[in-house]
Amino acid sequence: MRHIWLACLLLLLPPHLGAQQSSEPADLVLVNAKVWTVEETQSVAEAVAIRGNRIVRVGSTADVQPLIREGHTRVLDLRGRLVLPGFIDNHTHFAQAGRLLLGLNLLDVNDAENFRSRVAAAAGRLPPGAWLVGGDWGAYAQWEKNSAGKEDKAVTETPRAQTPGEFQPAKELIDAITADHPALISRFDGQLHLANSLALAAAGITRNTLNPQGGEILRDAAGEPTGLLRGAAAQLVRKVIPPASYQQRRAEAQRALAEASRWGVTSIHDNTANFEQLELFRDLLRSGHLTTRVWARMPLSDWENVRDHIRKRNLPRTPGGWGDSFIQLGGLKAWVDGIMGNSTALFWEPYNHQPEAYGRLRPVMHPEGNLHRLVRAADLAGFTVTVHAIGDHANHILLDTYERVFRENPERDRRFRVVHAQVLDPMDFPRFGKLKLVAEVQPYHCIDDMRWMEERIGGRARWSYAFLSLANSGARMSFGSDWPGTNASYYPISPLLGIYAAVTRQTLKGEPEGGWFRGQRISIADAVRYFTLNNAWATFEEGEKGSIREGKLADLVVLDRDIFSRPPRELLNTQVLFTILDGRIVFQQ
Repeated sequence: MRHIWLACLLLLLPPHLGAQQSSEPADLVLVNAKVWTVEETQSVAEAVAIRGNRIVRVGSTADVQPLIREGHTRVLDLRGRLVLPGFIDNHTHFAQAGRLLLGLNLLDVNDAENFRSRVAAAAGRLPPGAWLVGGDWGAYAQWEKNSAGKEDKAVTETPRAQTPGEFQPAKELIDAITADHPALISRFDGQLHLANSLALAAAGITRNTLNPQGGEILRDAAGEPTGLLRGAAAQLVRKVIPPASYQQRRAEAQRALAEASRWGVTSIHDNTANFEQLELFRDLLRSGHLTTRVWARMPLSDWENVRDHIRKRNLPRTPGGWGDSFIQLGGLKAWVDGIMGNSTALFWEPYNHQPEAYGRLRPVMHPEGNLHRLVRAADLAGFTVTVHAIGDHANHILLDTYERVFRENPERDRRFRVVHAQVLDPMDFPRFGKLKLVAEVQPYHCIDDMRWMEERIGGRARWSYAFLSLANSGARMSFGSDWPGTNASYYPISPLLGIYAAVTRQTLKGEPEGGWFRGQRISIADAVRYFTLNNAWATFEEGEKGSIREGKLADLVVLDRDIFSRPPRELLNTQVLFTILDGRIVFQQ
């Protein structure tokens, strides 16, 4: 009877206490390290022991020595290297990232030589017969990549933009190198596309094809199509492009997973567009190839189908939604407004460079009251709602909507998010703390967008990417990348670049001196916390991951240097040596 009582008592112990009592050997041990745990009670240690997929001991090298068994335990002597919790990215577009990495990324290309070489490289990576699409050439032609824009940030008059060269490729540039790959390659503004001969043939475009309404098939002196399609003419090709094969989508996913692991990312909060992508994640998990955890969110307007999917598959409840520790479906995503890049973000006052424009609301806002209706229903169903808001007016609308829903629905622990929270009316900062909201921001936006931010909104830019003001308001800060970005910018998934951006507010070239609106800079320690424990908190998983503590999931990253004791500029050269997910090494430098 006494033995039964003791067994029951052990079952009731917290996981980390049960792990401490066990004398079984560890599978993986990290020794002679600087372990920054992100835990308040034990912020720094020098060793971590892992058994299975859990951390079983955190302490000194001597503390873990009893768990090392020759022939069983793998020991990594890190010689003072820094160990952090695995990075969590709060905002990815995983499918698009894979497509861009395996396919075409021409954002920084605006000349024939580089255009041709990039297209050739992409054609060599893709499965036979796959279409080459996207590219977005010329995105940095107007504002140079890594430019800080105006030197005098106190001045608000409009700067003179660089004049982009009117680079117009023709199909002959790529026909010979695209082999069996039909191609429809876009310019970054979407107003010009290049189709190769295979794509023109697939669409039935010949010298006799008439220009469609709103578009033009550009032709040479002999009347033959050059491959360039302006405006609506690209739709003639686009409508014959078949969906990507499963083989291609899986190859894209594995390329994206490799990139995430390379930068120490062990969890992503993904904007998952459809159930096919969710099933691809599950296939990768079943085959042992899923090397990051996924918290998936789908469109808020589709919440009833998401609910039905959960019921149909009988997905178990998890801290962050429904599923398991690797794949959870728990979030819903909506949009209030557009983006700054094309002046569709919604502001109270007009844009400086377009005095007639204020931005506009996204379709989910129509008819009036639609966003409130959707948020209220999804909240009652137990989902975490996350809504994109860029302009100061859009953020105000979203805060009003959340406040109304919280007042109408029963009280619960929600952890709803304002996605981007990019430009705020100063009067709205305190509302984040009052409403207990997560500010889901992406710090790399700050150092990329400063190229043209003040041209568009002038002095209002001082309230953009206001990380310190948001934190001081009581917002729960959450960091990520928005990887792979937009048709005008590439946002890398590297959390180290995100930390650099938040800490310095400088371009990768180190401009402007002291940082852009330097009063909003934060510490490296806070930035690391926002990429780890705070992101775990945002999905109700702070008890499972986000810090290095006995009993938690063994998701870790090892860096080649101590970023806390080095100048912030060294973040640009810091390398990930190991990425550990679920107790196994998934990346090794």
